[in-house]
Amino acid sequence: MTTPILAAVFAVGAAGVFLGYLLRQFLAKLRAGTVEQRLQKKVAAAEKEAEQLLSKANAQEDERRKALLETEQLLLKREVALGDKFALYEEKEQEFFAKVEKLKKEEQKLNDTKAQALQKLEQVAKLSREEAKKQLLIGVEEGYEKDILGRIRKLETEGQERFENRAREILSYAIQKTAVSQAQEISTTIVPLPSEDMKGKIIGKEGRNIRALERAAGVEIIVDETPEAVVISGFDPLRRHVAKVALERLIKDGRIHPARVEEEIEKVEREIEQQIKEAGEAAVFDVGIVGSNPKLVQLLGRLKFRTSYGQNVLLHSIEVAHLAGALAAEVGANVATAKKAGLFHDIGKALDHQVEGSHVDIGMRVLEKFGVEKDVISAVKSHHEQYPYETIEAVLVQTADAISAARPGARKDTLENYLKRIAELENVTNSFEGVEKSYAIQAGREIRVFVKPHEVSDLEAEKLAKDIANRIEEDLKYPGEIKVTLVRENRFVEYAR
Repeated sequence: MTTPILAAVFAVGAAGVFLGYLLRQFLAKLRAGTVEQRLQKKVAAAEKEAEQLLSKANAQEDERRKALLETEQLLLKREVALGDKFALYEEKEQEFFAKVEKLKKEEQKLNDTKAQALQKLEQVAKLSREEAKKQLLIGVEEGYEKDILGRIRKLETEGQERFENRAREILSYAIQKTAVSQAQEISTTIVPLPSEDMKGKIIGKEGRNIRALERAAGVEIIVDETPEAVVISGFDPLRRHVAKVALERLIKDGRIHPARVEEEIEKVEREIEQQIKEAGEAAVFDVGIVGSNPKLVQLLGRLKFRTSYGQNVLLHSIEVAHLAGALAAEVGANVATAKKAGLFHDIGKALDHQVEGSHVDIGMRVLEKFGVEKDVISAVKSHHEQYPYETIEAVLVQTADAISAARPGARKDTLENYLKRIAELENVTNSFEGVEKSYAIQAGREIRVFVKPHEVSDLEAEKLAKDIANRIEEDLKYPGEIKVTLVRENRFVEYAR
C-alpha cells in the first residue's frame, strides 16, 4: 500500500514541476514580447530624430554652400577689378619711364649745348671757367658788400630782439607763478620784556645769569637803555633762535638762575631738531618732491637757520625750485629734475661750517651719499658755474638761482663789495685800447664806454663792444647780466667872427 502512495506522490510532483516549467516558459515569452516592443519604439524614435538631424544638417550645408558661392563671386569680382587696376598701373609706369628717358635725352642735349657755349665763351674772353667765376664773385661781392652787411645786421638785430622778447616772456611767466614769502635776516634779535625790572633778573647777581645764558647759547646778550627790551646778537641764526625761545620762556616762568638757564637751553635745542625736521618736510611737500631720504630732508630743514647776504637759504631754495620748475615747463625740460635740483642746490650750506670745501662740492658729496639721481647732481654742481653745464636743467637752475638772489630786496650786499665790483667793472673796460673813459651805472648793471673816434671806426666799435662783453663774462662774476653801451662821437667846433 505504501508503494502506490509513493508512486502517486511522485507523479503529482513530476506533474507540478512540468507545469512550473511550462509556466516559466510562458512568462519568459510574455516578457520578451514586451521588451521587443519597447525596443522597436525606441528604434523608431531614434530613426525619426536622426532623420530630423540629417534634414537640419542638410539645410545648414545648403546655407554654407550658398554663402561660400557668394564669397567666391565677390572675390572673383575683386580679382577682376584688381587686374584692371594693375593693367592701368603698368600702362602708367611705361608712360613714366618713357618720359624719364625723354627728359634724360633733353638734359644731355642741354648739357652739351651748355658745354659748347662755355667753350666758345672761354675762347672769346680768353679766360678759363674758374677764373671767370672768380671775377664774377669778386664783382658781386664788391657791389653788394654794404647791402649784405646791412641785411646781416638787420637779421642779427631782429633775431636778438625776438630771442630777448621770448626770454622776457618766459622769465615773466615763471616769476609771476612764483609767490614765495621772503624775510630779511639780520644779526640781532629783540626780545620784549614785560617790565624794566626784568632786566635785573636777566643780569642776575654779579652778572651770573646773563653770563650763563651767553655761554650756553653762544650769543651775546645786550642789555642797554632800550625800554622794556633786550637784544640778542650773533651771526648764527640757529643760536639766536635758541637763545630767544629760551629767554622768552625764562621771562614767562620768572625763575632765572644759571642752572635753570642751562636746563632751558638744552630743552629748546632738543625741540629745535624736531622743528628742523618739520621745516624740511614742509619744504619738500611745498615743492612737490616725494621719495627723498629722511636724513637729506633733515639737512634741508637746517637751511631754515642759515642766511646768505641776509636772505634765508631755505626760503631761497624753495623759490629757486618753483622758478626752475616753471622755466622747465616753459622750455620743455624735465620739471621734476629742475625742481629737485633747485630745492637741493644749496644743501652744502647746511654743512659748510663743519666740512671743508665749497658748498657746491659739499652738496655734490651729500647728494651722492644719499643716492640722488645723477641728473639732479649735474644740475646742482653747475649753479655757480664751477663746472660746465651738462643738461638744460643745469642752466635753468643757475638762472633761477640768479633771479632769486638778484631781485630787488632779496639780499643786502655790503658797500665795500659793491664798490669793489664797480671798480673791477670799470678797470676791465678801461684796459682796452681806444677806450677814453667808462662809467658803471644802474648799480653796476650797465657799463657806458666812450671811445676815441680817431682810433676806433664804426665797424671796429661794434667788435670792441662784443670784446668788452666777452671779457666781462670771463673775468668777473656777477648775478644777472651787464649791458655794454659803447659811444663813438665826433665833435667839430668852429667859431664865426
